[in-house]
Amino acid sequence: MNSANGAAVVVGVDGSEPALRAVRLAAAEAARRHRPLRVVHGFIWPLLHVPVNQLAEGPPGGGLRRQAQELVAEAVAAAEAAAPGLRISGEIIDGEASAVLIGESPTATMIVLGDRGLGGFAALVVGSVAIQVASYADCPVLVGRGEEHAAGPVVVGVDGSALSRAAVEFAAEEAAVRGARLHAVHAYTHPASGGPGDMQPLVYEENQLRGEEERVLAESLTGLTERYPEVPVTRAVVHARPVAALTEASREAQLLVVGSQGRGELRELLLGSVSHGVLHRAACPVAVIRSPA
Repeated sequence: MNSANGAAVVVGVDGSEPALRAVRLAAAEAARRHRPLRVVHGFIWPLLHVPVNQLAEGPPGGGLRRQAQELVAEAVAAAEAAAPGLRISGEIIDGEASAVLIGESPTATMIVLGDRGLGGFAALVVGSVAIQVASYADCPVLVGRGEEHAAGPVVVGVDGSALSRAAVEFAAEEAAVRGARLHAVHAYTHPASGGPGDMQPLVYEENQLRGEEERVLAESLTGLTERYPEVPVTRAVVHARPVAALTEASREAQLLVVGSQGRGELRELLLGSVSHGVLHRAACPVAVIRSPA
């Protein structure tokens, strides 16, 4: 995570209701972290050579750029109402939304956005902008899914990978600033033979396998209580598919944190199957960590 002094929480807006929910989520996050909030709108129309200013024969207050200014002003007002006293700025940046937000990410504390925007099909549980930004951003990405269960824990998915350990660190920090419990979930399934030549045994002794998985979780949490003594930590080793286990845990969580890619993911998949799955199914906001903090 970018921890430079004064680095802002950045929220992408497009005038949709999910974006306004993301604004309120981002404002709360910025207030907890004592960071400024930067409201950004990617203004694509100049790239398409569409006239953006008011036409002489058009109605007063018309024009695409004027509409963009109004939606940014509305978002800033929503943020001010959600977190009075927060330092807030708004800007329209020419460019496609995903590219604009990814461009903001190297200097941002985090990027926050809604799970869908204008023009998103109802059947698309997570929009293309959220997927692209979560795949490429250089800082944590917080996607406003479901609802925050204020009394619930911060849940983190753990698989023993480097990104998983970065996710644990981010989740512990989030739990600390929220005054919440941290709940670490490690899900596993029985290994199976992949075909001829695969030397893995087909049957594993359950107690031995569970012991190995409990060690993976314990090692991923090593030193956490020393770094965050104020954060209560609970843990669960679950015999289930990771997406299913994390989705279930999200039902009572205020935040779910995952690494963008875990053990066994193909390197070509910038967003791994687990992170992609929980972005589509989680019942609370999801933070995706792409690079170690």
